[in-house]
Amino acid sequence: MQSTDILWNKNLDWQLIPDHVKLYHKTLIDPRSADALGVAVSAILWERIEVGGGVLPHYHDVAEVIHFVRGRVKVLCNGEWLSCRAGDTLRVPFGVVHSVMNDDVEATEQISIFLPADAGRSPNQPFATVLVETVSGAMDGLPSGPY
Repeated sequence: MQSTDILWNKNLDWQLIPDHVKLYHKTLIDPRSADALGVAVSAILWERIEVGGGVLPHYHDVAEVIHFVRGRVKVLCNGEWLSCRAGDTLRVPFGVVHSVMNDDVEATEQISIFLPADAGRSPNQPFATVLVETVSGAMDGLPSGPY
């Protein structure tokens, strides 16, 4: 039987990504952990860009989804520099040049999800959610009902 695990932030260190400027990351999912979950994901990174730093223009052999969670950034999107802020999401197809630069007075943060791109794959399907009965005591203080 599979089990749920927690990746505790206190156990993760910011790692410098040396090919860029003042860019650090914490790995949330790598290929091995994705395989253990049974999902097709190349990586999920929590990234931090310090003031004056950025992700230099580049492209990947995978698609990338970047969700900005803290601060203001400039992004290279279709050859044009645009402003984004926390709550915005950049969706980058494989092989497309993109870049992210800190445009704030403090560090910015983003979650970057790297997804394999396969033109021959089956079409995506919406996910399903199945509610289950409450585990005794787990939902104390919450409204009653199936969870």
